[in-house]
Amino acid sequence: MRIIVGRNSAWAKAVLVFVLVFVGNSEGRAQTKASEKDWLAVVEAAKKEGKVVVAGSPDPVMRNEVIPKFTARFGIPVEFVAGRSSQIVSRVETERASGIFSIDVFLAGPDTSANELYNDKMIDPLKPLLIMPEVADGSKWKNGKVWFADPQEQFVVRAFSSVATLLFINTDHVKPDELRGMKDLLNPKWRGKISTEDPTATGAGSNKAARFYLQVGEEFVKNLYIDQKSVRTRERRQMTDWLARGTQPICLDCREDDVRPLVKDGFKVLEIFDMTGAAPTINGSPWMLSLANKAPHPKAAQVFANWILAKEGLETYARGYGSATLRTDVDESFLNPGNIPKKGVKYFDDTDWKWIVGGRHENREKVWKLLKAAK
Repeated sequence: MRIIVGRNSAWAKAVLVFVLVFVGNSEGRAQTKASEKDWLAVVEAAKKEGKVVVAGSPDPVMRNEVIPKFTARFGIPVEFVAGRSSQIVSRVETERASGIFSIDVFLAGPDTSANELYNDKMIDPLKPLLIMPEVADGSKWKNGKVWFADPQEQFVVRAFSSVATLLFINTDHVKPDELRGMKDLLNPKWRGKISTEDPTATGAGSNKAARFYLQVGEEFVKNLYIDQKSVRTRERRQMTDWLARGTQPICLDCREDDVRPLVKDGFKVLEIFDMTGAAPTINGSPWMLSLANKAPHPKAAQVFANWILAKEGLETYARGYGSATLRTDVDESFLNPGNIPKKGVKYFDDTDWKWIVGGRHENREKVWKLLKAAK
């Protein structure tokens, strides 16, 4: 179409504006329809693959809520491989050495996602596969787009950004006023009363210890983990049990989805987000999303990855786990207000890629050296 606009022709200019807007809107509608058509084609191909294999931590919300909703929505069964991220990676490495590729989707922690899955080239680019309309729509995301945390912005999606829990206390045994600052944790009264996920192994325990080392210092870490005789375990539910019974009424690494049932059952458990002496923290828990390369069910993997980032999938997980998502259309009224990042507050980002691959590793090594020397 050719339109000639005279220098003083207001009418012609108006026509031109109308045509350009109409054509632009038509193209936009066509692209949306094409995306929906492409998405439906992927869903149909995924159904023919028969299932999708997802690896992640043994969260009850995954088994009880997420998987049933996904299968009900698409008719695609989910085989869920549950375990610690380190265990899953070891399994994948062993299988791949024998030419076996069994995993389609990883829902892994930041350390595993960055330092193993990404670094060891176990995953494929995910960005080109995010075609579900409500996932591709930038207006549905707080950052204006899906947040890819990796340097290439292609492989690892961060879907959550919540204020991280600093610790939990059982208020039948510990009063909130007794823990106003980080140094209050060093009160001899709490010796042997603090539980932690084993800080000598990769995971939440050592991650928090590394952050404490950076923010509060070596002496504090020594006093907290050694002199205070913090009780260590690699079984996260054991910490929750100790918290409920009051044997260790201060829990550094309990998880909110484990603690929530205690609150419903009437246990007086309080979640604490910050204390003086350390900057409040945000993180990307409970998982970061990536797709395995050479996936046995690539279309089903694509469908699951898109859906878990859509409103239904992400809100289901957020409700069950208690984390703030990066979507703009997820209801956050069910969250503890303390979990929602506040504007104007400077947070330490515990899931920042540079911290994961550099600073955390360096500080964790210092923690391990310190704890080893104390044996």
